[in-house]
Formats: sequence, structure tokens, C-alpha cells
Amino acid sequence: MERLSLTTVEFEGDNNVYLLDDGPDTVLVDTGYCSEGTRAQLVSELEAHGVAFDDIDRVFLTHWHADHTGLAGEIQRASDAEVFVHSRDAPLVENDDGAWAELREIQTACFDEWGIPETKQQELFDRMEDGRTDTESPSVTAFQDGDEFRVNGRKLRVKHAPGHAAGLCMFEWVRDGVREVFSGDAVLPVYTPNVGGADVRVEDSLAKYLRTLRYVVDVEYDRAWPGHRTPISNPAERARHIVEHHEERAWWVLDALRRRGPCDVWTVSDYLFGDLQGIHIIHGPGESYAHLEHLERSGAVTRTGLEYDIADDTLDALDGTTEKRLALEF
Repeated sequence: MERLSLTTVEFEGDNNVYLLDDGPDTVLVDTGYCSEGTRAQLVSELEAHGVAFDDIDRVFLTHWHADHTGLAGEIQRASDAEVFVHSRDAPLVENDDGAWAELREIQTACFDEWGIPETKQQELFDRMEDGRTDTESPSVTAFQDGDEFRVNGRKLRVKHAPGHAAGLCMFEWVRDGVREVFSGDAVLPVYTPNVGGADVRVEDSLAKYLRTLRYVVDVEYDRAWPGHRTPISNPAERARHIVEHHEERAWWVLDALRRRGPCDVWTVSDYLFGDLQGIHIIHGPGESYAHLEHLERSGAVTRTGLEYDIADDTLDALDGTTEKRLALEF
């Protein structure tokens, strides 16, 4: 197995494409962006291992985001490779007009509900549309949680890991007695994957993501191969750290309501992240909303129209502690 690192300007860090070719099959996990620079880099990285696009037999995609799927269509055209992705993300990867229209409809409703200014909404839509128009669409085969595939004598098992995306999946396998996982954007070594904004189709996204992290903690993989940056030698420890991050983030969300009074999502986002540009215009309020939604479900906050307010008993508890962290139920 080879990790091919592809340069990207996105904040998560360089993308990883994984080449599995220690047997009769030549398989990729993810493909990187559809751009001239990324394409040239992937071609060069593959050539260093004696592989070309037309040698690829199968492609497994962790989720629908363009930095993971962008070159899948071109690879399929060159090799007739079979491309696999979870059923929730399959229509978006295939660039189905109806699926993209539905996503845009949900996004527009969320942006209005979150209070994102119209100028920021337009900037965001202009930024997001680029990823679709530049992509050659593959035909995909959909899989489900628990499906298993044989890759060069090893079993590759699908583990659905929603939160960051509705169809995000990890791929588990055992290699040389070591239990490993291709974690995609479920667990990253530096940044905490965005929830709420990265895929607005996911309801109660924070709870779903926390359950994904709890699974990673319970399984105790020996190593994770993430969608960005370097391998993770202790995935359970990293997952616990991300849970702690969200517990701290929940405290700051409540602190925003305590200091600013009843307010909408955009105001909370501004308190947490300040002025946002580009794709971060969706990530900031998206994550703020994911926390507010979760806190509302637990009764820690209340909602009236588009505004959220801290519940009286939650305010008392917040004022009575010096720990800037709130245990989250999931």
C-alpha cells in the first residue's frame, strides 16, 4: 500500500490518495481534486510505482466532496474502473442534476435560517459551484454500511461514519496483523472535520459524528490512514481529542448566548470565528448550527423563530463552573 500525497491549498492539508496494488488488482482510495496541478501530480506519483490511470481496476471513495472524488470520472474513462461510494453520496458523485438541485435548495434554506447575509451567500455559491462544473462525472456502484470487498487477498470492510458528510465511510482492513482504517475525513490528524456546514443534508450531524468518534475509540485501530496529511498512529486517542474539542466548542456556543443574548446562528458564528471568507462562510455557521441544534435537542438552549437563547438552568450551571467544557450526550 502506498500513500500518495497531493498538494492542496485547502486548510485541511494535502490530500491523500491510497494505492493498493500488492496483488492482481490495482485499487485507489480517493482521487484528489479535478485540476491540472493535481492531475499532473497524481499521474507522476502513480508512474513512480509503475501505474497509470488505465491500470486502475477499482476506486473506493470515502465521500462526495470534490477534493476526494474529482478525478474519479477521468480515471474511469481511461480504465473502465468500477467506482464505489456510499448510496447517500452516489447521486452527487454522479453529478445528478436532481441531487444537486436538492442540495442547493437545502443549502439556501439553511443559509436564510442561519442569517447569513445575502452578499456572503452569493460569494459562497460562487465558490461551491466551481467544484461541480470542473468535474468529469463517473458512473458509480453504491455500497452500504458493512459491505465487504476482497482486495488482493484482504477483506476491505465499509464502516459508515456520517457527520462530516451523509455518506462518509471508512474502510477497515487487517494488514500484516495490524488493524488499519482508511478514515477519510472522519478522523484527521490536525484539523477537526467540519460538521453542519460540510454537508447540510445531515440531520443532527453533531450527534452522528460523536457516535462515529465513539466507534473509533471503541475499536482501537492500530493505525488510521486519513484523507489529509500524515498517518495517525493512535486513532482512538485522536478521536477522544476531537470529542474534547467539541465539548469545548459547546461551552463557547453557550458563552456566546450568555454574552450576546438571544441571537441567530450567524451571530454565534461571528462570536466564535469572526469574519469569514470563501468556503469558511458555510463552515463557521454550519458548525455553530450543529452545536445549537444538538444543545436544543438536549434542552440546554431554546429557540424562538431564528434566535436561540440559553436555558435558565444551563445559565446557572455555566455561571457556577470555571471549566470551559460541556459534556455532550450522544
